[in-house]
Amino acid sequence: MRSTVVVVTWRGREHIEACLNALKAQDRPHRTLVVDNASDDGTAELLRDVEVLRLNKNLGYAGGISAAVRHVGTEFVAWLNDDAAPEPGWLGALEDALDGHPGAAAASSVLLTPAGAVQSTGVRLTHDGHGADIDRESEQVFGFCGGAVLLRTDVLREVGGVPAHFFCYYEDTDTAWRLRLNGHEIVPARSARVRHLHGASTEPGSWNFHLWNERNRLLMLLRCAPAAVAARQLAKFAALTAVLPLRRSRPDALNFSVRLRLRVLGEVLIKLPGSRRAGTSARRRAVWARWAGQTW
Repeated sequence: MRSTVVVVTWRGREHIEACLNALKAQDRPHRTLVVDNASDDGTAELLRDVEVLRLNKNLGYAGGISAAVRHVGTEFVAWLNDDAAPEPGWLGALEDALDGHPGAAAASSVLLTPAGAVQSTGVRLTHDGHGADIDRESEQVFGFCGGAVLLRTDVLREVGGVPAHFFCYYEDTDTAWRLRLNGHEIVPARSARVRHLHGASTEPGSWNFHLWNERNRLLMLLRCAPAAVAARQLAKFAALTAVLPLRRSRPDALNFSVRLRLRVLGEVLIKLPGSRRAGTSARRRAVWARWAGQTW
């Protein structure tokens, strides 16, 4: 047994059984570890036949993965959303991808909608530092979607593990940044396929969704990107926040809410002292020059 598959759940009663059944059908032996983020919807009743790490409060996806990694002793660790159902050959394809690329620290999956359309084959880095899903087959990826990925456990620990304080969103792109800053590759595994409901627990478009996305992108850039890039993006965010009240009209999307944006800036200032800069200046510039703005 070479892999531990970590499934983080919170109020996952409606969909986690499909995930666990799909893991039972995998053609490679593995350990399944479910992290229950203090669910209060009866999810615990469905987890009687699986190993569970129960948390006293909801630490989010990032916090749940971080808590689980301390209990992993296998060569590989997989992150899997509780609303994702992998095909039987999923884990084998990911293990084979890492075996075939000794310099790679992570292998990304192909996430599909329930109807079979491609959601993500990996993550690219945009010109302004966002992590964006690649929704087509690609030979190269900057990073991986954290909803279904396999990583080398020792390398993940070496680069600092998972940013638990992110709670949710961008923990995957931040981890990919730190892997690349330490000279590791990330490869796509095109035959590792997963059906994914997407956002079953996090309400895309909600206040928290935008708060976590905006805050975590800035925190990620401030510790991983070249200093000039991080400063420019922070200044741009702050400047737009300052002028929004002066506009006669403004977009309706919650990420243009002045209150939300002020909350983002406040949380960035609070959390920044604990976010140690990753990599050398030269390495940050090299990774940015290689990957930012690339399309495939």
